[in-house]
Amino acid sequence: MALFSRRQALLVAAAGSAASLFPRLASAQGTWPDRPIRIVVPYPPGGSTDPVARLLAQDLQIRLGQPVVVENRAGAAGSIGTEHVARAAPDGTTFLFHTSVIASEVSFKQGLTYNVLTDLVPVSLAVTGPYVLVVNPSLPARNVGELIAFARANPGRVNFGSAGTGSSGHLIGELFALRAGAQMVHVPYRGGGPSVTALLQNEIQFIFDTTGSLGLISEGRLRALATTGRTRAPQLPEVPTVAESGLADFVAEFWLGMFAPAGLPAPIQGRMADAVRAALEQPAIRERLRTLGMVPRGDGPAEFDRVLRRDIAEWREVVTRALAD
Repeated sequence: MALFSRRQALLVAAAGSAASLFPRLASAQGTWPDRPIRIVVPYPPGGSTDPVARLLAQDLQIRLGQPVVVENRAGAAGSIGTEHVARAAPDGTTFLFHTSVIASEVSFKQGLTYNVLTDLVPVSLAVTGPYVLVVNPSLPARNVGELIAFARANPGRVNFGSAGTGSSGHLIGELFALRAGAQMVHVPYRGGGPSVTALLQNEIQFIFDTTGSLGLISEGRLRALATTGRTRAPQLPEVPTVAESGLADFVAEFWLGMFAPAGLPAPIQGRMADAVRAALEQPAIRERLRTLGMVPRGDGPAEFDRVLRRDIAEWREVVTRALAD
């Protein structure tokens, strides 16, 4: 009887230890979400990332039954907000909504305090889309060829903006300058919104923006010279691609995706991915994304992880070539 009691005590103790070691996993399987959720956007309001995050948040808070708040933590071309999420508790209350620049910064930025592949986990690749080469209408260039000719004739006097050093707009602009054989000056801003404002005020001459600037283009406040996809953008069928315009094989597309701190229990990761996918299937959301020039995807963690690793490898090669030149 004493031996049986001892074994029973050991089993009870082991069960108690397991429960104490995995409280989050147990919660994930049952009660998540039981608290408000934050989606951190590492850029200021405006641009393209913020409105898509807010569009999803509105649906997610109804779908998940908890408040879902978008929090802008801008700075260092997205690094400040990204680090904040990478250091957050993996309890399903903090997520990151970032752009494909997170795949290129691995090769471009020095001294990153987080590792994209080990400090974060992919949750959902939400949307994709092309960039648009847009200029201030005062610039005497109505196509890519004229922009290149103007830049070659005015070395160092053509400025292009971006959401910050190391951002996708920065890298694409640098590659464009290299391929064009022209000296162009990069001007970093604290997000896509501020760079668009600077372009409207003629502080800079062009940017590679997402299609979030379609409204400004239709109003004539900005001029679209080309898009960067493999084919023309449905929202701008009259605008040629950069490749069509003379720079063969110049293709660059962006994505927006959701990440979480590493260690997030798989059940939470899967449930959030399912919720994002369901949100993206809503006709009203799909139509809004279409007007923004974006294609809804809703790829889950495994698919998103493959895209992330592929893009990291491809951007590493691109950055290496750009710096070598």
